[in-house]
Amino acid sequence: MRLLLDTNVLLWWLSDHSRLSSQGRKIIADPGNDILVSSASVWEIAIKAALGRIEIELNGLEEAIVKSGFQPLVMGFRHAVGVGRLPDVHRDPFDRMLIAQARVEKLRIVSHDRVFERYGLRAEGLDPIIV
Repeated sequence: MRLLLDTNVLLWWLSDHSRLSSQGRKIIADPGNDILVSSASVWEIAIKAALGRIEIELNGLEEAIVKSGFQPLVMGFRHAVGVGRLPDVHRDPFDRMLIAQARVEKLRIVSHDRVFERYGLRAEGLDPIIV
């Protein structure tokens, strides 16, 4: 499977946090899965760190992501346009960017947040994996 990690799931993986379920760990660690991390997630982490909402060493973030075997997914024009085509489910801009990327790139999002289920991705065969 080709999977896109939600920002919280990425942070939990990198910090080996107990909030990441065993199911989530198993899915992410499965060598048969391609795990992608959006530049939107890195942007969100950098903003939250700058605001003091999370503590993370930004200088080592890219290295930690690559060392985990994750592939980068850069925000592109098709993704940005896709955000404008999403239903008005909620207004979190980073979640909306991830949804748009998942649709364009045919990825399943791995998240703890059930709001992703309300975007109709299941109808496209891209139902989110809630961990």
